[in-house]
Amino acid sequence: MDTLFIYLLIGIVLIAFLYMFWKVIKKLLINSVIGLFLLFVLKFAFGVQIPINGWTLAVTALFGLAGVGSLLILYLGEMLVLG
Repeated sequence: MDTLFIYLLIGIVLIAFLYMFWKVIKKLLINSVIGLFLLFVLKFAFGVQIPINGWTLAVTALFGLAGVGSLLILYLGEMLVLG
C-alpha cells in the first residue's frame, strides 16, 4: 500500500511539473515566433536594413520582442556591426 501511495505522489508531482514547464515553454515559443515575425516585417515591409544572419536570428529567437527591440535600437544608433 505504501508503494502505491509513493507512485501516485510521484505521478502527481511529475504531471504538475510538466504542466508548469509547458506553460513557460509555450510563452517563450510564442514570444520567439512573434519576434521573428516582427524582424521580417521590419526588414521587408519597412525597409529597415537589419541584416538577417545567424546572430540576429539567435538574438531574436532567444529574447523575442526584446531582442528585436534591442537590434532596432542598435541599428538606429548606428552601432549594429553584424553584417
